[in-house]
Amino acid sequence: MSKPGEKQEWLQVAEAFEASGLTQKAFSAQRGLRLSTLQSWMYRRRRQHARKAPAVRLLPVEVPAVAQVGPVLLEVVLASEPGCGSPRAPTSSTWPGSSPLHRLTQRLARGGVPMSRSTLTDLFHQSASVLLPLSTHLLQCIASAEVVLADETPLRVLDVKKTHRGTFLTQTPEGAWLIGYRFSLGRAGKTPKDVLGGTTGALVVDGYTGYNVVTLPEGRTRVGCWAHVRRRFFEALPTAPEARETMDLILELYRVEAQARDAGVVGTAEHRVLRQESSAPILARISTWLAVQTPRHPPKSPLGQALSYATKQWAALTRFAEDPRLPLDNNRSEAALRKAALGRKNFLFVGHESAGENLAGLYALVATCEANGVNPEEYLADVLLRVQTHPNSRIAELLPHEWRRRQTTGPPESRLQPQH
Repeated sequence: MSKPGEKQEWLQVAEAFEASGLTQKAFSAQRGLRLSTLQSWMYRRRRQHARKAPAVRLLPVEVPAVAQVGPVLLEVVLASEPGCGSPRAPTSSTWPGSSPLHRLTQRLARGGVPMSRSTLTDLFHQSASVLLPLSTHLLQCIASAEVVLADETPLRVLDVKKTHRGTFLTQTPEGAWLIGYRFSLGRAGKTPKDVLGGTTGALVVDGYTGYNVVTLPEGRTRVGCWAHVRRRFFEALPTAPEARETMDLILELYRVEAQARDAGVVGTAEHRVLRQESSAPILARISTWLAVQTPRHPPKSPLGQALSYATKQWAALTRFAEDPRLPLDNNRSEAALRKAALGRKNFLFVGHESAGENLAGLYALVATCEANGVNPEEYLADVLLRVQTHPNSRIAELLPHEWRRRQTTGPPESRLQPQH
């Protein structure tokens, strides 16, 4: 707990900096302060402002208000990114341009809508709060699926060393892709357990042991990723040209899958027969090659590590041959994280845990829109208002793929205005 005198000092310095018009570096040099100390005090000052800020009510009372506020909310959700008002951490979004918040304020000002960065940050978090029932239900739908693909990527939070955002996705029987994100303060088994704990089915992942909590001893069946295996042998090529042989065999596995797609039998009994007749012999050749090569290479060499990885994952890597629903890899989950990584390069970090959670929720809805050919702007323009009065028992109607299907016969029924 800070002493009264200490609090008064940092507050006075923060107010003096705000009035000075100087950069943090110049002001700290002028005052003889460490730059990190000034940054910490300014962060506390922004948090103080955030606690005092009045709540933003998104549900409009009059239709004209929707027309004025709606485009701004959409810009915030689609082109900003959620931090906490930190100078290097604007508020979120990889879609469509991964723009830091100060760029968004400039773009809005050029369009005749001047707005401060703190106001946009508030709007972003309020939007995430309104859409929380949808992003939560999206993860629940994914958790109930028979086949789930998963991966994770780091995302820095101010003053926290290790944080990660995991992605979970599945495909519905109708062919729609559902993509969900979950933010956590560490790369451990807690996130998979929170999302997939107590569920059954298949989980397509790499060799990361954090997923063991939902696959061992009971739970989901672990399915390996051949793309990760191939990548390790590719990295071993410069020092071990013989790795090319396994890469060629893995390519044959993918050619079998291409045949299934061309024939239109993916996921059917015919697909299983094709895998049994064509993929199974290829797997046997790969297994023989691994057994022959393993004793010939040091365990710590690039090829030795690739051989060890493939051998340890062998049971999970071969399960696809028995079940036509299972893909050869979890490349779709990696692709879903690629856009998040692009945005991370622009905004560098988020300010606190709640910002990361809000970012994950909005990312999930926009990513699911894109995966199913839904225009995110049109979707959010409708759902941001509709979700506030839509029956919770029918919340699934507002998920992107269901929303799109219902637009052909009319939007889901729900009141856009409160009843008086």
